[in-house]
Amino acid sequence: MARSLVIKVTAGAEAPERCNQAFTVAAAAVASGVRVSLWLTGESSWFALPDRAKEFELPHATPLEDLLGILLSAAQVTVCTQCAARRDITDDEVLPGIRIAGAPTFVEEITTEGVQALVY
Repeated sequence: MARSLVIKVTAGAEAPERCNQAFTVAAAAVASGVRVSLWLTGESSWFALPDRAKEFELPHATPLEDLLGILLSAAQVTVCTQCAARRDITDDEVLPGIRIAGAPTFVEEITTEGVQALVY
C-alpha cells in the first residue's frame, strides 16, 4: 500500500514561514507521486477564497498561488467546517475543487492505514 499524507495548515499570513512550509511540503509530495490531502484551518482558511493566495508574500518562496494551483490539480483540499463558519466562508465562495468538511472527515482520513498526518 502506498503511503499518503494528510497535512493540516493552522497558520496563515500571520505566520508566513509555517504556512508556506505546509504548502511547499504538500506540493513537493504531490510532485513525488504521493497522495495528499491538505486541510486549511484557522487563518489559512482564507486561502480557499479566490485571489487570497495571490496576496500572500514570502521572500525566496514559491508563490503560494502556484503551490495552491499544484495542489488543486492533484490533491484533495479541504477547509475546516468550523473555521469556515467563523469566517463566514461558504461553499459557493471557495475555489473550485475545495470542499468544506469537519472533524469526522479529518479523523477518518488520518486514521486510514498508510496515512501520515503532519500539522503546521
